[in-house]
Amino acid sequence: MTQKELALLIGKNEKTIRNWKKENPELLRLIKQGLALDQTIEETEKHLENLKKIKEQASK
Repeated sequence: MTQKELALLIGKNEKTIRNWKKENPELLRLIKQGLALDQTIEETEKHLENLKKIKEQASK
């Protein structure tokens, strides 16, 4: 993910992202980890919904 993409995603400007990278890289790392976790949760929810549909169809 580019700094520009990250800035758009979290509603900050690119300069802020650059400053965070320079002055507080741990904060930037945590934000990226949080976004990755969010994506994983969304994917898991989709898989769970698919499994529920399969279970419903199998029980008919």
